[in-house]
Amino acid sequence: MTRAIYPGSFDPVTYGHLDIIKRSSTMFDQVIVGVLNNSAKNPLFSAKERVDMLKKATEELVNVEVICFDGLLIDYMKQNDISVIVRGLRAITDFEYELQIAQSNRKVSKETVDTVFLTTSIEYAYLSSSIVREYASYGTDVSDFVPEFVVEKLKKCFRISEA
Repeated sequence: MTRAIYPGSFDPVTYGHLDIIKRSSTMFDQVIVGVLNNSAKNPLFSAKERVDMLKKATEELVNVEVICFDGLLIDYMKQNDISVIVRGLRAITDFEYELQIAQSNRKVSKETVDTVFLTTSIEYAYLSSSIVREYASYGTDVSDFVPEFVVEKLKKCFRISEA
């Protein structure tokens, strides 16, 4: 059984993330969506909130599991018998950064760790959680970027009411 992990902050989950999750779920027996609890970042949503949003957004995908982890990804992978990392690429700048991480993961892991890069579907190539947070903070409609229940959470977070 091939198990893959798609790690990220997912703050919040976007349609771009969901596109990568859905596509990778057809490629692997099991896909773990790993929400990174990174103490170096100051996320808008707690790790639990991000896990809950992802669980709701992926509930129809039977081979997808959402978890939260901290520490090194390769340590989590070793402890849980996962050999593939899934990463989405929007632009060449993403590739340069992701290639460096993939190569260092492979070097440091002492196990076989492969990274599979999926290019983001064209309709999401511009999309990032940072952009969603920025627009939402000003009350801009972000319903083209995230599921409706995420829109509602963003409105509550930024105390935006319907006009």
